[in-house]
Amino acid sequence: MPPDPSTTVPPTPPVALSELLAREDLALRQIAGPDASGVVVHGAHTSEMSDPYPYLLGGELLLTAGVHIPEAAGSGTYFDDYVSRVVAAGGAALGFGLAPVHDTVPRALVAACEAYELPLLEVPPDTTFAGVARAVWQLMARARHAELRRVTEAHQSLAAAAARPDPVPSVLRRLAQRLGGRAVLYGPEGTQLAGAGRDMGATAAARLADLAGVVRARGMTTATDAVGGTDAAVAEETTPAPGVTHLTAYALGATPGQEGYALGVAVARRDPGDHTIASVAAVLLSLLTGEQLSGAASARSSALVRLLLGAAPDEVAPLLGAERWLVAHGRPQAPPVDPAAASALGAALGSPLVDADATGEVVRVLVPADREPTARPGWTLGVSAAVPASEWPAADAQAARALARARATRAPLVRHGGAAPSLTDLLPPAEADAHARALLAPLSPALAETLRAWLSLHGSWDRTAVALSVHRNTVRQRIARCAALLERDLDDPDVRMELWFALRRR
Repeated sequence: MPPDPSTTVPPTPPVALSELLAREDLALRQIAGPDASGVVVHGAHTSEMSDPYPYLLGGELLLTAGVHIPEAAGSGTYFDDYVSRVVAAGGAALGFGLAPVHDTVPRALVAACEAYELPLLEVPPDTTFAGVARAVWQLMARARHAELRRVTEAHQSLAAAAARPDPVPSVLRRLAQRLGGRAVLYGPEGTQLAGAGRDMGATAAARLADLAGVVRARGMTTATDAVGGTDAAVAEETTPAPGVTHLTAYALGATPGQEGYALGVAVARRDPGDHTIASVAAVLLSLLTGEQLSGAASARSSALVRLLLGAAPDEVAPLLGAERWLVAHGRPQAPPVDPAAASALGAALGSPLVDADATGEVVRVLVPADREPTARPGWTLGVSAAVPASEWPAADAQAARALARARATRAPLVRHGGAAPSLTDLLPPAEADAHARALLAPLSPALAETLRAWLSLHGSWDRTAVALSVHRNTVRQRIARCAALLERDLDDPDVRMELWFALRRR
């Protein structure tokens, strides 16, 4: 019985037989069998056994000089038997070396390879089998390097997508781009929540939804099961649908006995590394679509029930795992924010206690005080001081004010209790600079410096003269010139204040 190729082919990156034939230093020539463009090899093996079946793993280029061929082989079934055993063992191709045993490839061997559709290569006398094997391993090493680079780049791009304000659609789009297919997120009820990539047709879409239902029903224990390829978390099949060859579904974060989310992937061609890339996306989507029902989640549920039934915040705080808390308010660059993005912000800040307001413009996160929030790409954050549970409402107000300051100053994160902002800090810097340049444009540098010194010394002529090392009358003349050019009353405190702010920006 022929071995199952899925279990016999070594887990190495395949090498296209056409690449080996293209090596001019080997000068190999195909003389029988199907087109080499559709054939891949997973290694090279030399054997002069008349029956190489026990020594092949599958996927090899088998090299032989024909030492095992008996003299009367051409008149019997020897070559048919030999080639059939190579094919049964999963051999990918046969290479026959010329000299010193045979000057030409036996015609009966050519006919047998044609009959069994096994690619047959002629190896010239100057090409050693060791050289062929080395070339195979070089091409495999190159393919492995390219695969690792592709997977690494995909991991980085998926992680960057997960940090965007719209993480779920971003991860699906990036996954579809990396695999050249379609990626779909299914909800616990089996409905399609989001999708990205090219259309796969009604037939493939229906089969992919069925596969997603299979893995959702099976469930999984941890998100990392997807990376390990746990059978319970992954289901796949090939399909004859136009433009789609492989369908794969990954369970996302469901517990055994409970249906959760699922990721479906449809591709036109399965490349090395695709499963690893999709598995990483599955882990990220597991974190983005919600956490497992665990002991901590049960404690949070219990805390919520107690609060609803009238318990004091201090009483339920121990169930939430912290004594002191921070409140963080976050606003995305492009509101409104969806629930998945809100959950992703909570996960990034280290807390599942997330609430998005009705407008979708602000997300509030209750964070244990030992997890100091940091700036997040795509978000503007305001963070309160650390408080006990009894002061949550006050901390909420602090976070709201901090977020307002962060937006006004265009800072990615502002903490309550930091340095008090000045009035100029509440203006967008670019607008403040533009106003300062326009207001002070009529003044030369010498006049502007005199005005600055005079304002800083509260309008004292003598002290300004000493500071600038000029006569006091010179100061009077320059200030009068400033008033005339600016067309402003410099005795007006409002005018002085506005000019001082402008000089500070300058």
